[in-house]
Amino acid sequence: MTTTYLLTALVGLVTGAGLIIAIGPQNVFVIRQGIAGRYVVPVIAVCAVSDIILIGAGTAGLGAVVPAHPNAIVVARYLGGAYLILLGVFAAKRAWRPTTAAHPGAETGRTVGLWTALGTALALTWLNPHTYLDTVLTLGSIANSHADAKWAFAVGACLSSLLWFATLGFGATKMAPMFASTRAWRLLDAAIATVMIALGALLIISA
Repeated sequence: MTTTYLLTALVGLVTGAGLIIAIGPQNVFVIRQGIAGRYVVPVIAVCAVSDIILIGAGTAGLGAVVPAHPNAIVVARYLGGAYLILLGVFAAKRAWRPTTAAHPGAETGRTVGLWTALGTALALTWLNPHTYLDTVLTLGSIANSHADAKWAFAVGACLSSLLWFATLGFGATKMAPMFASTRAWRLLDAAIATVMIALGALLIISA
């Protein structure tokens, strides 16, 4: 029985990685915080704990409830899309008119405050309908297909999320020396603006 649970947890780990590892707005934000070297651990914790809560909810059966309220998904798409576009505009503004505060790696200035960083991480997670599709619906449904071992699958999926965000955040920190100039930060923010605005527009169009 123990072997079965371990194998199921491994399946959860691999499946979770397949769904979670993607270039999305949440990951882009974690990368930026990692490069800036500001509030990396709290941001990683918010993203990973959010995924753990959602995966747990899906495994507990919430995944069967969400499809019964399609309007909620539509509203989430509009809100999430609008928020991503707004973040994209802010990133474009930083790229166009850089400041010390916006590009802390270039000088000694500070980036966004702790609560702003945590609030952004929460919004990018909970206002993104794809998060619910991947965690609550997909991973929750797959977990329940493993019957008595469903929580072993869930543990594996949760571990996958934690490992991914930790790797992303701390890995980005190692890239900080590459962003010692304002020009490098401007290029990064230009890329972030493109990703955020494109993903936001896709969310709204698909609503």
